[in-house]
Amino acid sequence: MKVYLVQHGESLPKEEDSQRPLSDEGKVGTEKVAQFLKSKSIRVNFVWHSGKMRAIKTAEILSQSITSTKIVEREDLNPLDSVDKFPSELHEMNKDLMIVGHLPFLQRLSGSLLIGKQDSDRVSFTYSGVLCLEYQDRWRIAWFITPDVI
Repeated sequence: MKVYLVQHGESLPKEEDSQRPLSDEGKVGTEKVAQFLKSKSIRVNFVWHSGKMRAIKTAEILSQSITSTKIVEREDLNPLDSVDKFPSELHEMNKDLMIVGHLPFLQRLSGSLLIGKQDSDRVSFTYSGVLCLEYQDRWRIAWFITPDVI
């Protein structure tokens, strides 16, 4: 089982647009990552994203370049939402999944999965970056890609 944790693309400042859609740089960075994922033939059963515009647009761009069966907006993927239920939910689901979300949620989730501590900031997420975690006997980092290294 693989879980791809994705920080949304760079967005416009709240002062410029309260909906915070992706900036031009955010679109370019996300499209760059999408092409990389396409070249690797990434397949997931679900793409989950929050209801915030920047996550929705990032998920839409990425889902056009990967093979996925279902895109789902979830209300529990916001920046400050709890990650408590996710380790067991992912384990029970046992399917490949992409989660497009926000900080600090993604940092807490990755810490919870990898080392059992939500307060961990061991992964330096970046806009449009993708952390691939793989579960065999435990969660491990398979790879991490950011737009600036592609």
